[in-house]
Amino acid sequence: MENKTNFNGEVVLVVGAASGIGTATAALLKSRGARIIALDFNLQALRKVQADLTLGEDQIFELDISNHDKVKEVVAAIYASEKRIDALINSAGMTGPTNVKVEDISWQEYERTIKVNLFGAIWLTQQVIPIMKAQKYGRIVHVTSIAGKEGNPGMAPYNTSKAGMIGFVKGVGKEVAPDGITVNAIAPAVIRTPMNAATSEETLKYMLARIPMGRVGEAEEVAEMIGFIASKACSFTTGFIFDASGGRATY
Repeated sequence: MENKTNFNGEVVLVVGAASGIGTATAALLKSRGARIIALDFNLQALRKVQADLTLGEDQIFELDISNHDKVKEVVAAIYASEKRIDALINSAGMTGPTNVKVEDISWQEYERTIKVNLFGAIWLTQQVIPIMKAQKYGRIVHVTSIAGKEGNPGMAPYNTSKAGMIGFVKGVGKEVAPDGITVNAIAPAVIRTPMNAATSEETLKYMLARIPMGRVGEAEEVAEMIGFIASKACSFTTGFIFDASGGRATY
């Protein structure tokens, strides 16, 4: 019987691969046979992942996903080299301001958070869909957040960007359903990642108090779920938001 959670021979783009959920996912999928293409804006951290996972020089790309032209350029370069893209996993993101009232947030801070978290996800998706349509196969997984469903006070830009991503995934998933492509997202609660190091203690306490399991999640736990969603095994689910919230999710 075929193990449909294996990625033997598949080219998998992991965006935000230099830390947290992205690193854990890249490591897991490589162990399952994927040819990992690791992308991140932090080249120094990406070099460490390259060494740890023994990736070739043609398997890492520096990319700031808030730069539309760069997204187009890098995805085109990867496709020209690899001749296929089987899965896109986008875990790149930023928290933006935390524990700040909405009226006190500058538009520059607000816009930056939305560009990275939402526009970046849209631009990446737009670039890989034509490739996947030609292949008649593809898996797209975006990492959203429980904040996109329930909202966290003092994090208006983050809430906005992640809620926007959820709406985007639901609609595009239906659009490309006849093309052999699934588009899903995963909504974690607080996960032990470097990104949360910038979150205020008050905001972290608020979020942790709402997790029935009473603990933060681990990046490896989220990676296991992404591994399924990005695989051939996840063949009849699209436009869906999987939860990794320790019981916090209410819908």
